[in-house]
Amino acid sequence: MTAIEVVIAYGEALGKGDIPTAFSYFSDNVKWHQPGDNQFSGLKNGANEIGKMIAGMMEVSKGTFALTPNGNLMVNGELVAMPLRFSGTIEDRKMDMNGIDLFKVENGKITEVWLFSGDQEAENTFWGK
Repeated sequence: MTAIEVVIAYGEALGKGDIPTAFSYFSDNVKWHQPGDNQFSGLKNGANEIGKMIAGMMEVSKGTFALTPNGNLMVNGELVAMPLRFSGTIEDRKMDMNGIDLFKVENGKITEVWLFSGDQEAENTFWGK
């Protein structure tokens, strides 16, 4: 699979809520760079740590956290950028903003992911410490 095919397959599985299939596109030592200064920020090593972070996001948002691709994937060699919109609700706090997920794909597996938020301060406030 090409880098873009891997990211498309990952995104389709994630969109269906099929986490095991989505995570099957990760390399064993995948690194995930979660931006900001909030309870979920920082480097996550491996699918287990990434899964715990996502489960935590779903728990505190009572399942309202959602990602929706909203633009064409862009490719530069082994790097694939995915424009998206993400949203959620925690009590009286709402978040709805654009972002970019940047994937590094090597040998048919996602080896590293960097996330970028359209308004990092607002995202930090949303997730809290």
